[in-house]
Amino acid sequence: MADSQETVYFEDFQPSLPATQEDHVDETQVASNASQESLSANASSVKVAEKKGSAVTVKRQRTLMDMFPGTQGKSSEPSAKKLKLSSSAPGVLSASKTSGGSTKSSSLKVAGLPKLNSIPFSLSAFHDSLTDEQKRLLKLEMDVMGKTWLKVLKDEIKKPYFLKLKSFLWDQGVHGATDTPASVNVYPHARNIYAWSNTPLGRIKVVIVGQDPYHGPGQAHGLCFSVPTGAKVPPSLRNIYAELKAEYPEFEVPKHGNLTAWASNGVLMLNTCLTVEAGSPGSHSNKGWEEFTDKIVDVVDKYGGASLVDQGGSPDNTGISRGVVFLAWGAWAAKRVAKLNKTKHLILTSAHPSPYSANRGFLGNGHFKAANEWLESKYGPDGRVDWCCLDG
Repeated sequence: MADSQETVYFEDFQPSLPATQEDHVDETQVASNASQESLSANASSVKVAEKKGSAVTVKRQRTLMDMFPGTQGKSSEPSAKKLKLSSSAPGVLSASKTSGGSTKSSSLKVAGLPKLNSIPFSLSAFHDSLTDEQKRLLKLEMDVMGKTWLKVLKDEIKKPYFLKLKSFLWDQGVHGATDTPASVNVYPHARNIYAWSNTPLGRIKVVIVGQDPYHGPGQAHGLCFSVPTGAKVPPSLRNIYAELKAEYPEFEVPKHGNLTAWASNGVLMLNTCLTVEAGSPGSHSNKGWEEFTDKIVDVVDKYGGASLVDQGGSPDNTGISRGVVFLAWGAWAAKRVAKLNKTKHLILTSAHPSPYSANRGFLGNGHFKAANEWLESKYGPDGRVDWCCLDG
Protein backbone atom coordinates (compact mmCIF):
# COMPACT_ATOMS: atom_id res chain seq x y z
CA MET A 1 0.00 0.00 0.00
CA ALA A 2 1.53 3.32 -1.02
CA ASP A 3 2.38 5.71 1.80
CA SER A 4 0.60 8.52 -0.02
CA GLN A 5 -2.73 6.75 0.22
CA GLU A 6 -4.62 7.56 3.40
CA THR A 7 -5.90 4.50 5.23
CA VAL A 8 -8.73 4.65 7.75
CA TYR A 9 -8.55 1.88 10.35
CA PHE A 10 -11.59 0.55 12.17
CA GLU A 11 -9.63 0.82 15.42
CA ASP A 12 -9.46 4.59 14.94
CA PHE A 13 -13.14 4.88 15.74
CA GLN A 14 -12.81 3.52 19.25
CA PRO A 15 -14.46 5.71 21.90
CA SER A 16 -12.32 6.64 24.86
CA LEU A 17 -13.19 5.63 28.39
CA PRO A 18 -14.90 8.21 30.64
CA ALA A 19 -12.48 10.37 32.55
CA THR A 20 -13.81 9.05 35.85
CA GLN A 21 -15.21 5.69 36.75
CA GLU A 22 -16.99 4.37 39.80
CA ASP A 23 -14.74 2.65 42.28
CA HIS A 24 -14.71 -1.11 41.88
CA VAL A 25 -16.01 -3.13 44.79
CA ASP A 26 -14.23 -6.44 45.07
CA GLU A 27 -17.03 -8.88 45.88
CA THR A 28 -14.63 -11.68 46.78
CA GLN A 29 -12.94 -9.49 49.36
CA VAL A 30 -16.34 -8.52 50.81
CA ALA A 31 -17.25 -12.20 51.01
CA SER A 32 -13.94 -13.00 52.70
CA ASN A 33 -14.42 -10.20 55.23
CA ALA A 34 -17.96 -11.38 55.97
CA SER A 35 -16.69 -14.92 56.46
CA GLN A 36 -14.01 -13.67 58.84
CA GLU A 37 -16.50 -11.65 60.87
CA SER A 38 -18.79 -14.68 61.13
CA LEU A 39 -15.87 -16.83 62.23
CA SER A 40 -14.90 -14.34 64.88
CA ALA A 41 -18.45 -14.03 66.17
CA ASN A 42 -18.91 -17.79 66.61
CA ALA A 43 -15.45 -18.78 67.83
CA SER A 44 -14.67 -19.38 71.47
CA SER A 45 -13.32 -16.40 73.35
CA VAL A 46 -9.58 -16.58 73.56
CA LYS A 47 -7.38 -14.52 75.79
CA VAL A 48 -3.63 -14.73 75.65
CA ALA A 49 -1.64 -13.24 78.49
CA GLU A 50 2.09 -13.01 78.04
CA LYS A 51 4.65 -11.65 80.44
CA LYS A 52 8.32 -11.11 79.79
CA GLY A 53 10.33 -14.13 80.83
CA SER A 54 7.24 -16.21 81.64
CA ALA A 55 5.32 -18.84 79.74
CA VAL A 56 2.31 -17.98 77.66
CA THR A 57 -0.99 -18.60 79.46
CA VAL A 58 -4.11 -19.30 77.48
CA LYS A 59 -7.54 -18.73 79.01
CA ARG A 60 -10.67 -19.69 77.17
CA GLN A 61 -14.26 -20.59 77.79
CA ARG A 62 -15.15 -24.26 77.99
CA THR A 63 -16.81 -25.64 74.90
CA LEU A 64 -19.15 -28.60 74.49
CA MET A 65 -16.20 -30.69 73.34
CA ASP A 66 -14.45 -30.03 76.66
CA MET A 67 -17.35 -31.59 78.53
CA PHE A 68 -16.86 -35.01 76.92
CA PRO A 69 -14.02 -37.27 78.08
CA GLY A 70 -11.20 -37.93 75.72
CA THR A 71 -11.47 -34.65 73.89
CA GLN A 72 -9.32 -32.50 76.14
CA GLY A 73 -5.81 -31.76 75.09
CA LYS A 74 -6.24 -32.59 71.43
CA SER A 75 -5.75 -29.01 70.43
CA SER A 76 -3.78 -27.16 73.05
CA GLU A 77 -2.25 -24.75 70.52
CA PRO A 78 -3.65 -21.24 70.90
CA SER A 79 -6.22 -20.49 68.24
CA ALA A 80 -4.43 -17.23 67.56
CA LYS A 81 -1.32 -19.12 66.55
CA LYS A 82 -2.58 -20.11 63.11
CA LEU A 83 -5.26 -18.26 61.23
CA LYS A 84 -6.61 -19.38 57.90
CA LEU A 85 -9.17 -17.39 55.98
CA SER A 86 -11.08 -19.00 53.19
CA SER A 87 -14.02 -18.31 50.95
CA SER A 88 -16.35 -20.50 48.95
CA ALA A 89 -15.79 -18.29 45.91
CA PRO A 90 -13.18 -19.68 43.49
CA GLY A 91 -10.00 -17.72 42.94
CA VAL A 92 -9.90 -16.18 46.42
CA LEU A 93 -6.51 -15.85 48.05
CA SER A 94 -5.99 -18.13 51.03
CA ALA A 95 -3.24 -17.30 53.49
CA SER A 96 -1.84 -19.25 56.44
CA LYS A 97 -0.14 -17.15 59.10
CA THR A 98 2.37 -18.05 61.76
CA SER A 99 2.16 -16.88 65.35
CA GLY A 100 4.43 -13.98 64.45
CA GLY A 101 1.91 -12.71 61.93
CA SER A 102 4.03 -13.39 58.85
CA THR A 103 2.54 -15.16 55.86
CA LYS A 104 3.61 -18.78 55.77
CA SER A 105 2.11 -19.61 52.40
CA SER A 106 -0.21 -17.97 49.94
CA SER A 107 -1.89 -19.70 47.04
CA LEU A 108 -4.94 -19.45 44.87
CA LYS A 109 -7.56 -22.07 45.65
CA VAL A 110 -9.94 -23.01 42.87
CA ALA A 111 -12.32 -25.79 43.87
CA GLY A 112 -12.48 -28.66 41.43
CA LEU A 113 -10.15 -27.11 38.84
CA PRO A 114 -7.60 -29.62 37.49
CA LYS A 115 -4.06 -28.53 36.80
CA LEU A 116 -3.39 -27.60 33.19
CA ASN A 117 -0.85 -30.34 32.51
CA SER A 118 -3.11 -32.97 34.07
CA ILE A 119 -5.91 -32.39 31.54
CA PRO A 120 -5.81 -35.36 29.16
CA PHE A 121 -6.01 -34.74 25.43
CA SER A 122 -5.51 -36.85 22.35
CA LEU A 123 -5.87 -35.16 18.98
CA SER A 124 -6.60 -38.43 17.24
CA ALA A 125 -9.23 -39.38 19.80
CA PHE A 126 -10.83 -35.96 19.49
CA HIS A 127 -10.86 -36.29 15.71
CA ASP A 128 -12.48 -39.72 15.95
CA SER A 129 -15.18 -38.34 18.25
CA LEU A 130 -16.42 -35.88 15.62
CA THR A 131 -19.12 -36.39 13.05
CA ASP A 132 -18.17 -36.08 9.38
CA GLU A 133 -19.70 -32.57 9.28
CA GLN A 134 -17.77 -31.49 12.37
CA LYS A 135 -14.54 -32.88 10.90
CA ARG A 136 -15.09 -30.77 7.79
CA LEU A 137 -15.88 -27.57 9.67
CA LEU A 138 -13.25 -27.96 12.40
CA LYS A 139 -10.33 -29.13 10.28
CA LEU A 140 -8.71 -25.68 10.51
CA GLU A 141 -8.82 -25.69 14.32
CA MET A 142 -7.34 -29.18 14.50
CA ASP A 143 -4.58 -28.26 12.04
CA VAL A 144 -3.40 -24.87 13.30
CA MET A 145 -4.69 -24.11 16.80
CA GLY A 146 -2.05 -24.43 19.53
CA LYS A 147 -2.55 -27.76 21.27
CA THR A 148 -2.56 -26.33 24.81
CA TRP A 149 -5.48 -24.21 23.65
CA LEU A 150 -7.26 -26.91 21.71
CA LYS A 151 -7.42 -29.24 24.69
CA VAL A 152 -9.26 -26.66 26.81
CA LEU A 153 -11.43 -25.37 23.93
CA LYS A 154 -12.33 -28.71 22.34
CA ASP A 155 -15.80 -28.74 23.87
CA GLU A 156 -16.40 -25.09 23.00
CA ILE A 157 -15.74 -25.52 19.29
CA LYS A 158 -18.30 -28.34 19.13
CA LYS A 159 -21.08 -26.09 20.38
CA PRO A 160 -23.85 -25.16 17.93
CA TYR A 161 -23.00 -21.44 17.85
CA PHE A 162 -19.39 -22.13 16.87
CA LEU A 163 -20.32 -24.67 14.21
CA LYS A 164 -22.77 -22.11 12.82
CA LEU A 165 -19.95 -19.54 12.74
CA LYS A 166 -17.67 -22.01 10.92
CA SER A 167 -20.45 -22.78 8.43
CA PHE A 168 -20.75 -19.04 7.74
CA LEU A 169 -16.99 -18.79 7.18
CA TRP A 170 -17.03 -21.88 4.97
CA ASP A 171 -19.60 -20.19 2.74
CA GLN A 172 -17.28 -17.16 2.65
CA GLY A 173 -14.52 -19.42 1.28
CA VAL A 174 -12.58 -19.92 4.53
CA HIS A 175 -11.76 -23.63 4.65
CA GLY A 176 -8.50 -25.18 5.81
CA ALA A 177 -5.01 -23.75 6.23
CA THR A 178 -3.87 -25.07 2.85
CA ASP A 179 -7.06 -25.25 0.79
CA THR A 180 -8.39 -21.71 1.31
CA PRO A 181 -7.91 -19.79 -1.96
CA ALA A 182 -5.75 -16.66 -1.78
CA SER A 183 -8.56 -14.79 -3.52
CA VAL A 184 -10.95 -15.14 -0.55
CA ASN A 185 -11.92 -11.66 0.70
CA VAL A 186 -11.65 -12.48 4.40
CA TYR A 187 -8.78 -11.37 6.64
CA PRO A 188 -6.57 -12.73 8.01
CA HIS A 189 -5.85 -15.75 5.84
CA ALA A 190 -7.18 -18.99 7.32
CA ARG A 191 -3.71 -20.17 8.37
CA ASN A 192 -3.31 -17.02 10.55
CA ILE A 193 -6.73 -16.84 12.21
CA TYR A 194 -5.37 -18.65 15.26
CA ALA A 195 -1.87 -17.14 15.23
CA TRP A 196 -2.53 -15.82 18.76
CA SER A 197 -2.64 -19.44 19.99
CA ASN A 198 1.08 -19.84 19.24
CA THR A 199 1.56 -18.23 22.65
CA PRO A 200 1.22 -21.23 25.01
CA LEU A 201 -1.57 -20.84 27.54
CA GLY A 202 0.65 -21.72 30.49
CA ARG A 203 3.30 -19.13 29.51
CA ILE A 204 0.99 -16.11 29.19
CA LYS A 205 2.08 -13.05 31.15
CA VAL A 206 0.09 -10.27 29.49
CA VAL A 207 -3.13 -10.13 27.45
CA ILE A 208 -3.73 -7.23 25.05
CA VAL A 209 -7.37 -7.03 23.95
CA GLY A 210 -8.21 -5.72 20.49
CA GLN A 211 -11.47 -5.55 18.58
CA ASP A 212 -11.38 -6.26 14.84
CA PRO A 213 -8.63 -7.47 12.49
CA TYR A 214 -7.27 -4.94 10.01
CA HIS A 215 -9.51 -4.99 6.94
CA GLY A 216 -6.94 -3.89 4.34
CA PRO A 217 -4.92 -6.26 2.16
CA GLY A 218 -1.66 -7.55 3.63
CA GLN A 219 -2.30 -6.19 7.15
CA ALA A 220 -4.02 -8.69 9.46
CA HIS A 221 -2.00 -11.71 10.51
CA GLY A 222 -3.79 -12.92 13.63
CA LEU A 223 -2.31 -10.68 16.34
CA CYS A 224 -4.15 -7.55 17.44
CA PHE A 225 -2.42 -4.23 16.61
CA SER A 226 0.29 -6.14 14.71
CA VAL A 227 0.99 -6.20 10.97
CA PRO A 228 3.46 -8.33 8.98
CA THR A 229 6.92 -6.97 8.33
CA GLY A 230 6.76 -4.85 5.19
CA ALA A 231 3.26 -3.49 5.83
CA LYS A 232 2.85 0.16 6.75
CA VAL A 233 2.76 0.71 10.52
CA PRO A 234 -0.85 1.62 11.46
CA PRO A 235 -1.57 4.87 13.36
CA SER A 236 -2.56 3.16 16.62
CA LEU A 237 0.63 1.10 16.64
CA ARG A 238 2.68 4.25 16.07
CA ASN A 239 1.11 5.65 19.26
CA ILE A 240 1.86 2.40 21.09
CA TYR A 241 5.50 2.79 20.05
CA ALA A 242 5.44 6.42 21.23
CA GLU A 243 4.20 5.39 24.68
CA LEU A 244 6.74 2.59 24.89
CA LYS A 245 9.53 5.03 24.00
CA ALA A 246 8.35 7.42 26.73
CA GLU A 247 8.46 4.66 29.34
CA TYR A 248 11.66 3.03 28.09
CA PRO A 249 13.90 5.69 26.48
CA GLU A 250 16.29 2.96 25.32
CA PHE A 251 13.58 1.53 23.06
CA GLU A 252 14.50 1.88 19.40
CA VAL A 253 11.32 2.34 17.40
CA PRO A 254 11.33 -0.23 14.59
CA LYS A 255 10.34 0.58 11.02
CA HIS A 256 7.99 -2.40 10.97
CA GLY A 257 4.82 -3.25 12.89
CA ASN A 258 5.36 -6.95 13.52
CA LEU A 259 4.75 -7.77 17.20
CA THR A 260 5.44 -11.50 16.95
CA ALA A 261 8.38 -11.12 19.35
CA TRP A 262 5.95 -10.09 22.07
CA ALA A 263 3.84 -13.19 21.39
CA SER A 264 6.97 -15.31 21.85
CA ASN A 265 7.59 -13.58 25.19
CA GLY A 266 4.23 -14.41 26.73
CA VAL A 267 1.99 -11.62 25.37
CA LEU A 268 -1.38 -12.84 24.09
CA MET A 269 -2.64 -10.38 21.45
CA LEU A 270 -6.29 -11.25 21.00
CA ASN A 271 -8.91 -9.55 18.85
CA THR A 272 -12.52 -9.94 19.96
CA CYS A 273 -13.53 -10.86 16.39
CA LEU A 274 -11.00 -13.09 14.66
CA THR A 275 -12.03 -12.43 11.04
CA VAL A 276 -13.35 -9.57 8.92
CA GLU A 277 -14.51 -9.10 5.34
CA ALA A 278 -12.08 -7.14 3.17
CA GLY A 279 -12.80 -3.42 3.31
CA SER A 280 -15.78 -3.86 5.65
CA PRO A 281 -14.90 -3.19 9.31
CA GLY A 282 -17.08 -4.97 11.83
CA SER A 283 -18.59 -7.20 9.14
CA HIS A 284 -18.09 -10.41 11.15
CA SER A 285 -19.39 -9.02 14.43
CA ASN A 286 -22.25 -10.89 16.11
CA LYS A 287 -21.50 -14.07 14.18
CA GLY A 288 -20.16 -15.96 17.19
CA TRP A 289 -16.59 -14.74 17.58
CA GLU A 290 -17.46 -12.60 20.61
CA GLU A 291 -18.79 -15.60 22.53
CA PHE A 292 -15.75 -17.65 21.56
CA THR A 293 -13.20 -15.02 22.58
CA ASP A 294 -15.08 -14.44 25.84
CA LYS A 295 -14.46 -18.13 26.48
CA ILE A 296 -10.77 -17.61 25.71
CA VAL A 297 -10.62 -14.83 28.33
CA ASP A 298 -12.33 -17.21 30.78
CA VAL A 299 -9.72 -19.88 30.02
CA VAL A 300 -6.92 -17.36 30.61
CA ASP A 301 -8.54 -16.46 33.92
CA LYS A 302 -8.26 -20.12 34.95
CA TYR A 303 -4.96 -21.17 33.35
CA GLY A 304 -3.11 -18.14 31.98
CA GLY A 305 0.50 -18.27 33.16
CA ALA A 306 -0.07 -21.65 34.84
CA SER A 307 3.51 -22.72 34.04
CA LEU A 308 5.13 -19.60 35.50
CA VAL A 309 6.97 -20.09 38.79
CA ASP A 310 6.17 -17.86 41.76
CA GLN A 311 8.67 -15.34 43.09
CA GLY A 312 9.61 -17.82 45.83
CA GLY A 313 10.65 -20.35 43.21
CA SER A 314 8.29 -23.08 44.42
CA PRO A 315 6.72 -25.17 41.64
CA ASP A 316 3.93 -26.32 43.99
CA ASN A 317 1.66 -23.46 42.97
CA THR A 318 1.91 -24.08 39.24
CA GLY A 319 -0.86 -25.67 37.20
CA ILE A 320 -3.53 -22.99 37.50
CA SER A 321 -3.43 -19.27 36.91
CA ARG A 322 -2.23 -17.08 39.75
CA GLY A 323 -2.85 -13.91 37.76
CA VAL A 324 -1.76 -12.15 34.58
CA VAL A 325 -1.87 -8.58 33.28
CA PHE A 326 -4.72 -7.42 31.06
CA LEU A 327 -4.17 -4.30 28.95
CA ALA A 328 -7.59 -3.01 27.91
CA TRP A 329 -7.34 0.09 25.75
CA GLY A 330 -10.65 1.68 24.87
CA ALA A 331 -14.20 1.19 26.12
CA TRP A 332 -14.74 -1.93 24.02
CA ALA A 333 -11.73 -3.71 25.49
CA ALA A 334 -12.58 -2.60 29.03
CA LYS A 335 -15.99 -4.21 28.66
CA ARG A 336 -14.44 -7.56 27.73
CA VAL A 337 -12.43 -7.76 30.97
CA ALA A 338 -14.90 -6.10 33.34
CA LYS A 339 -15.94 -9.40 34.94
CA LEU A 340 -12.42 -10.47 35.90
CA ASN A 341 -11.13 -10.62 39.47
CA LYS A 342 -9.18 -7.41 40.02
CA THR A 343 -7.45 -8.87 43.06
CA LYS A 344 -6.11 -11.88 41.18
CA HIS A 345 -5.16 -10.06 37.96
CA LEU A 346 -3.68 -6.65 37.18
CA ILE A 347 -6.20 -4.97 34.88
CA LEU A 348 -5.00 -1.73 33.30
CA THR A 349 -7.47 0.36 31.31
CA SER A 350 -7.10 3.60 29.40
CA ALA A 351 -8.20 5.37 26.25
CA HIS A 352 -7.55 3.63 22.93
CA PRO A 353 -4.22 4.35 21.15
CA SER A 354 -6.11 5.59 18.08
CA PRO A 355 -5.12 9.10 16.95
CA TYR A 356 -8.67 10.14 17.83
CA SER A 357 -8.30 9.26 21.51
CA ALA A 358 -4.61 8.68 22.33
CA ASN A 359 -4.22 12.15 23.84
CA ARG A 360 -7.17 11.54 26.15
CA GLY A 361 -5.49 9.00 28.35
CA PHE A 362 -3.46 6.48 26.37
CA LEU A 363 -0.26 8.48 25.98
CA GLY A 364 1.27 8.70 29.43
CA ASN A 365 -0.66 5.76 30.91
CA GLY A 366 2.54 3.99 32.01
CA HIS A 367 1.07 0.54 31.31
CA PHE A 368 4.21 -1.18 30.03
CA LYS A 369 6.27 -0.41 33.12
CA ALA A 370 3.35 -1.04 35.47
CA ALA A 371 2.85 -4.47 33.91
CA ASN A 372 6.50 -5.42 34.37
CA GLU A 373 6.64 -4.17 37.97
CA TRP A 374 3.60 -6.29 38.85
CA LEU A 375 4.92 -9.34 36.99
CA GLU A 376 8.33 -9.13 38.65
CA SER A 377 6.79 -8.81 42.11
CA LYS A 378 4.74 -11.95 41.45
CA TYR A 379 7.00 -14.14 39.30
CA GLY A 380 10.46 -12.67 39.73
CA PRO A 381 12.73 -11.11 37.05
CA ASP A 382 11.89 -13.86 34.55
CA GLY A 383 8.26 -12.80 34.71
CA ARG A 384 8.97 -9.50 32.98
CA VAL A 385 8.22 -8.87 29.31
CA ASP A 386 11.01 -7.53 27.12
CA TRP A 387 8.85 -4.87 25.47
CA CYS A 388 11.84 -3.28 23.73
CA CYS A 389 12.79 -6.39 21.77
CA LEU A 390 10.92 -6.30 18.45
CA ASP A 391 13.31 -7.81 15.96
CA GLY A 392 11.36 -8.16 12.74
